[in-house]
Amino acid sequence: MERADFLIIGGGVAGLSAGAALASHGKVVVLEAEQALGHHSSGRSATFSHYGIGNAVVRALTMQSRAYFLDAEGGTLARRHPALFVANEEMRPALASLAEDMARYTDTLEEADEARMRELFPPLRFGGEAVVAGIAHPDGLRLDSDAILQNYARSIRAGGGQVLNAQRVIAVRPEWTVETDGGQGWSAPILINAAGAWADQVAALAGVPSLGLKPLRRTIIVVDPPSGAVARGWAFVKTAVDDFYILPEGARLAASPVDEIESDPCDAQPEDYDIALAAWKVERYTTLSVARIAHRWAGLRTFAADRTPVAGFDTAAPGFFWLAGQGGFGLQTAPAMAEAAAALVTGATWPKALAESGVAVDHLAPARLR
Repeated sequence: MERADFLIIGGGVAGLSAGAALASHGKVVVLEAEQALGHHSSGRSATFSHYGIGNAVVRALTMQSRAYFLDAEGGTLARRHPALFVANEEMRPALASLAEDMARYTDTLEEADEARMRELFPPLRFGGEAVVAGIAHPDGLRLDSDAILQNYARSIRAGGGQVLNAQRVIAVRPEWTVETDGGQGWSAPILINAAGAWADQVAALAGVPSLGLKPLRRTIIVVDPPSGAVARGWAFVKTAVDDFYILPEGARLAASPVDEIESDPCDAQPEDYDIALAAWKVERYTTLSVARIAHRWAGLRTFAADRTPVAGFDTAAPGFFWLAGQGGFGLQTAPAMAEAAAALVTGATWPKALAESGVAVDHLAPARLR
């Protein structure tokens, strides 16, 4: 039985970022069930940070996380990339409401006419049920998910901690000992449940009541741009309501129908209907013709009932800390969530920047979900 000060179940961005924030406070051990870090969600993200997703708490966490990405040496974690939020005629009110919400967190929004939208994403389709209005945000961030995960893992190791792959947890006993399917065991006074779609299952192993977290499957396809077009600099485009997004993926374009299909925790795979729906929406909102699909994948995005992340000790289980429900915004909020988690775990003062941006302890507390 090996000892740690902080034992973290889950090697996605939630667990790794928290581990990096705690590495200076004691020995951190991260247990990841799969062979690769971030296998199920973090590594299957659209990797774009923007204010067009989530509620006020999520947007505030996004705002507070930007400096971490931008200040990384050599721009290795993120680069500035424009975003464009569009609406058809029916979505106009939603676009206006979205712009009002986003303006609380950035002062670089601009109304985009058709010429500007064509400049940002040349294949957009205009008129009728396609695009009639847009809001541009030139200060979005394209994130490098693998670089972010590895950066956090390096920080943990540099602090004397361990990040261990292929360690699937099969038993959890209070105060707190963990056994994996390889027969290894660890113990720590604080257990951090950052298991993503499996977080409620980990709680069940520990005898802790669930929070009712819901894993939702999302599908992404990759298609070719028009012959001869250089798509790398085209904007990230998302509809004002959750109906469609598209963005550069290397020399190609990745698109999603923004589907949310309830799923058991699993290695999510795209289904034929959702792939076809994604292709249909590409042709609905753009002039692209989907002659072939170069690649496809699906990932699980896990939400609490109020779609706000969870961070806090379980009041019924001393030392059991929830860090879950980061949905589709886990990458872009991870630095701020890690700061919040570290303060709660160590009993430090709540971060001033989070308080000033409107994020309170109670917003994240697991007790709100019971």
